[in-house]
Amino acid sequence: MSRKGKVFLVGAGCGDYDLITLRGMALLEKCEVVVYDSLTDNRLLDFVPPSAEKICVGKRAGNHSEKQENINNLLVRKASEGKTIVRLKGGDPFVFGRGGEEILSLQANGIEYSIVPGISSSIAVPELAGIPATHREISRSVHIITGHTSEDLLPDDMNKYAALSGTLVFLMGLKNLKRISQALISCGKDKNTPSAVISNGASASQKIVKGKLKNIADNAEKAEIKSPATTVIGDAAAFDFLPTIKLPLNNITVTVTGTINLVKKLSVQFENLGAKTENMNHLDVIEYAENQDFDNALLNIGAYGVIALTSINGAEIFFERLLYLNIDIRSLYNVKFAIIGSGTAEALKSHGIIADIIPDVYIAEALSREIVNKVPNNEKILILRAEQGSSLLTENLDKAKKIYDDIKIYDVKSNGKKTDNTEITTDFLTFASSSGVNAFFESGCKISSETKLVCIGNSTAETLKRYGVNNLLIAKTQNVSGIIDTILREVKNEQIQTSEKK
Repeated sequence: MSRKGKVFLVGAGCGDYDLITLRGMALLEKCEVVVYDSLTDNRLLDFVPPSAEKICVGKRAGNHSEKQENINNLLVRKASEGKTIVRLKGGDPFVFGRGGEEILSLQANGIEYSIVPGISSSIAVPELAGIPATHREISRSVHIITGHTSEDLLPDDMNKYAALSGTLVFLMGLKNLKRISQALISCGKDKNTPSAVISNGASASQKIVKGKLKNIADNAEKAEIKSPATTVIGDAAAFDFLPTIKLPLNNITVTVTGTINLVKKLSVQFENLGAKTENMNHLDVIEYAENQDFDNALLNIGAYGVIALTSINGAEIFFERLLYLNIDIRSLYNVKFAIIGSGTAEALKSHGIIADIIPDVYIAEALSREIVNKVPNNEKILILRAEQGSSLLTENLDKAKKIYDDIKIYDVKSNGKKTDNTEITTDFLTFASSSGVNAFFESGCKISSETKLVCIGNSTAETLKRYGVNNLLIAKTQNVSGIIDTILREVKNEQIQTSEKK
């Protein structure tokens, strides 16, 4: 008997990816199929298993989107294949999300389902723009209205909306904003009622325009407000509760490139400093599944006095292979570890191992110097690293007459993602390797003249120069922290210069 599939309707929240619930994230991390809207933050797809099928069904106002009936049929078909499906919907599934229609279709076809609520833009977007939905003695109710089509704005309804004393929140109504405001005024709403329009709410590109009901449409047009936009009408819209806690990278945007693990790690650190990030993981780590030299080395691990690991990827592959070969970690009791990078050190520590040798500068040449100085000539070294690892590591070991096996256990390659004509317009763009640079330009991306490039080390800088990029910042410390420190320093310098001009 074939396995029946299940469908989880998950609210992705609005704006930035980290507004999803923990429950929703847990389901994303183990699904087999994700069916997602354009209104969701694409960074959520980084948490989906690589093997999962990813299907975009549009659903953005003004652009092509899949018909709802086709989406319903898609969910039924995939569930009939026995798949575990996450239907990822912007905001909340039941707040103008048409989640009910999808459930009716699932019920009609005997498909099991569950629902995970999401943070609705109707409340969160105004809130993150400093506007409360309710406030004591000012607004005791909130009314959520779709302004998407003419049928949603019938005269009888507008009479009722105009008579309400609470906060009115119109979703997807930007193109009808003038009609909405004029209709409310003609139905008796005070023309001086505080109003606001928030475009791209809860994201780095959020834009807020305020005014009165009589002029809010004109103000939004002058400010060139774009969809998606949320309109708030009511006395609560006069409040300004924008956050006053300022982090070092508040209002700074950063595009992060690299492998998915690196992108996740670096993005989280940027976001903790207040930055908004865009992720571009154009690189895949390709582990060499059939690698007899690697297996033989691990099965004879006692022959080595030192294991050299140059990356987090290498460390993770090393420990995974030990388990695969059923090698007890206690067999490493007499082995020293020489590594590059704090991330690699953390990967070792998660397995209960503290690195013995770790240079201050996170490059192969520095590691080779440390090994030459600290490892006796009679101790054999096992080097486990990427296919394109620096030749300086082994050249220096050869000069010092060290005994070693240099085994390539993985490669980092472009995953072939094409983003032709996509222009990077964030404040900063980061590169952590030459491979990342090559994959980026091979994808067809372009870079705005306003975007500053930050890279690790001279090798990555030289690769950028081959693509005609000369205006770039090179991290003094050649690691992830170095990239962050470089951007912090640059932002601070810009703030000082701006202050001096005033």
